[in-house]
Amino acid sequence: MNGIVFFRTRQYEDVIAFYRDLGASVWLEQPDCTILEAGGFRFGFCDRDTADMEGIITFVYPDRAGVDDMYDRLADRAEGEPVFNDTYDIYQFFATGPEGRTIEFQTFE
Repeated sequence: MNGIVFFRTRQYEDVIAFYRDLGASVWLEQPDCTILEAGGFRFGFCDRDTADMEGIITFVYPDRAGVDDMYDRLADRAEGEPVFNDTYDIYQFFATGPEGRTIEFQTFE
């Protein structure tokens, strides 16, 4: 089984460009929605008058190096440097997307 998470966005073009710059590719274009894919993770954004801000978009990497690479790219948007979270046994950091949506970058350890 596969799935897609959709979000309404008011900044359609900027949001799509942001995630494409992070390495996601367009999986499907629809009239007012774009579905992106990063590995096996599919997520879509639809051009609307309001934006969905609940939830967290989490990208999972195979190791700390992947998380650190994303931190290097997004340090200006990050809430802090990557840290080990011993509650969940993950290495992670959080950042903010162009519309204010929370994004997490992590690896399981």
